[in-house]
Amino acid sequence: MIEFRHVSKRFGDQVAVDDFSLVIPARQVTVLVGSSGSGKTTLLRMINRMVDPTSGTVLIDGEDVAAVAPVALRRRIGYVMQSSGLLPHRRVIDNIATVPRLIGVPKAQAHARALELMDVVGLDRAFARRFPAQLSGGQQQRVGVARALAVKPNILLMDEPFGAVDPIVRAELQHEVLRIQDQTDTTIVFVTHDIDEAFLLGDQVVILAQGGRIVQQGSPEQILANPADDFVANFIGADRGKRRLTVSARAGRGDDRVLVDAGGYPVGVIAAPGGKLAIADGSPKSRSISNKTDQAGDA
Repeated sequence: MIEFRHVSKRFGDQVAVDDFSLVIPARQVTVLVGSSGSGKTTLLRMINRMVDPTSGTVLIDGEDVAAVAPVALRRRIGYVMQSSGLLPHRRVIDNIATVPRLIGVPKAQAHARALELMDVVGLDRAFARRFPAQLSGGQQQRVGVARALAVKPNILLMDEPFGAVDPIVRAELQHEVLRIQDQTDTTIVFVTHDIDEAFLLGDQVVILAQGGRIVQQGSPEQILANPADDFVANFIGADRGKRRLTVSARAGRGDDRVLVDAGGYPVGVIAAPGGKLAIADGSPKSRSISNKTDQAGDA
């Protein structure tokens, strides 16, 4: 579990975060979402001490991170940024093995782990001997995720990691995150300005305004069903066609009914609980991620 207690951060006269408190549950995906200036990246970087708060406390499993040496802390927390941050002069396998090698893992063992992680993130092992410049943007981001997982961290921080890739690759990487989290039970803190990405990935979504003020937090379902105020309703697009779905008067196959958006465009059908969502054209689609319950335990 990660906890922020009355945290503030000032850069000179600028207040980036003001009296922020939040509990991030273990083994879930918590998404911090907000526009520029909402303090989401500053908050993320306080967890691994890339930024230290001006006041207040950040704790991991009850331990004040300020009492832990920054380098030691960062080596046990995975971190993925928007630009993959790969070392351009090192091959893929060596990039992934960077932290294990730094903490003394033998090269052969670190490389074996790197190859396993290439499988985990969906990257062909044939790329192991390539340099970052020989990879696409999406492939580089997969390497960045693999590197972050190399020491089996309990916590993975992701700072707008897919903002620089095209929409198709971005969708693939988002689902890779869901699959990896489902397999590893890692506590993931994800920063984005994209509310659709937040709703796809987050077990808990925290909507921030200027200065790190929490406007609303909860599951995507809770926020969509009950926006806290006009700011949230506007931010999530509650009044736009994509969110305003109604049941068509035209019945679908069997007892299913077709859902249409505000423009009358068919977007899906209502199916039985636990079943796959049948898209209006009949093709199956589902988010194959298990429900996460009883999340108590170490982060």
